[in-house]
Amino acid sequence: MSRKNKITLMVMVLIGIAIIGYSMKDIKLSVLIHDFFTIDPWWLLIAFLCICVYLLIEGVVTKVLVSNRVANFTFKDALRVPLVEQLFNGITPFSSGGQPGQLIVMLQTGIDGGRASSVLLMKFVVYQAMIVVNFFISLLIGFHYVATKLHFLALFVLFGFLIHFFVIVGLLMIMYWPTFTKKVTKVLFHPARWFMKDEKFYTTREMLYDKIDNLFEESVRIGRQPMLLLKVVVLTFFQLLFYYLIPYFIMLALGYSNVNLVMVVSLHVMIVMIISLFPIPGGSGGAEFSFESLFHSYISSNSKLVLAMILWRLITYYFGMAAGAFALLLKPDKVDDSDEQA
Repeated sequence: MSRKNKITLMVMVLIGIAIIGYSMKDIKLSVLIHDFFTIDPWWLLIAFLCICVYLLIEGVVTKVLVSNRVANFTFKDALRVPLVEQLFNGITPFSSGGQPGQLIVMLQTGIDGGRASSVLLMKFVVYQAMIVVNFFISLLIGFHYVATKLHFLALFVLFGFLIHFFVIVGLLMIMYWPTFTKKVTKVLFHPARWFMKDEKFYTTREMLYDKIDNLFEESVRIGRQPMLLLKVVVLTFFQLLFYYLIPYFIMLALGYSNVNLVMVVSLHVMIVMIISLFPIPGGSGGAEFSFESLFHSYISSNSKLVLAMILWRLITYYFGMAAGAFALLLKPDKVDDSDEQA
C-alpha cells in the first residue's frame, strides 16, 4: 500500500472517531459502557459472522469465475480479492478504488490482465444487478416508511436507485449492443476533449472501447455457460443477504427482539444505497446519519442507538479495511496463465 493510501486510511479512522465522538455528545459515557456490557455476545457474534460469510462467498464467486479459465488458482488468493476490495473501497471516494485494487491482487498471482479485467467486470455486473433487484424489492416494502418519516432521505433513496439502475442499463447495453454503445460513448465522451490534450483524449477513449469489447466478449462466454452464470447469481444473492442481515442481529444483541426482520433488512438495503451517493470514502458521515435516522424508531434508547451504529460501522466498514490491509501482506500463489494453460 502506498504512503498516500496509508495516510488516507489513517485520516478515515480519525474521521470515524470524530463522528462517533460527535454522536456521543449528548450521551453519558457511563450509560454507553453499561449498555455495551448488557449486549448478548452470541447475537453480536452472529452479526460478525455475517460479514465474514459475506466476504467468504465473494471469495467463492471469484474462485468460480477465475478457475473456470485458470488452473491452480487457490481459494486464499480468491479471498484476497474481496478483502483488498474492502480496503480500497473504504479509502477512495465513491468506492472507486475497489476495482483497481482487485485487479492488482489478481495480477500479482500471474493472471493475465485482460482475463482478470473480464472476470472483475462480470462479477461487477452480477453484483450491481442483484443490488438493483434487492433495492427494488426493498422500495416496495420500506419506502412508504422512509417517505412518511424522513422526506429528505426519500429523495436520496430514489436518486441512488436511479444511478444504480442506469449503471445496469449501461452494462446491459455493452453486453448486448456493443456497437451502439460505442457510438453513445463517443458522443457522451466528446466534451472531455475540451479539458484534455488530444493524445490523452484518444488514448482514454480507446481504453473505454477496449473495456466495452472485453465485457461483451466475457458476456458472450458466460452466456454459453448458463449454469455458471446461475451459480454466480445465486451466490451473490446470498452474499448480499448475509450483509443486509447484520443490523438485525445487532438489534437482537441489544435486546430488541420484536423488530420486523423484513423491514430492518429493507432499511439496511436503502442505507447502503444512500451511502453510495456520498463522495467521502466509506460514506463517512452520511452512513452514520442514515443509520441513526432510519433506525431511531426501532431503537428507542439514544445510547443504544449510538452503540448500534458504532457496532454496525465496526463490522461493515472498519473490519473490512483491517482485513484488507492484512490481505495485502500475504504472499500470492503464482498461477500459469499462459495461452496454452488457458
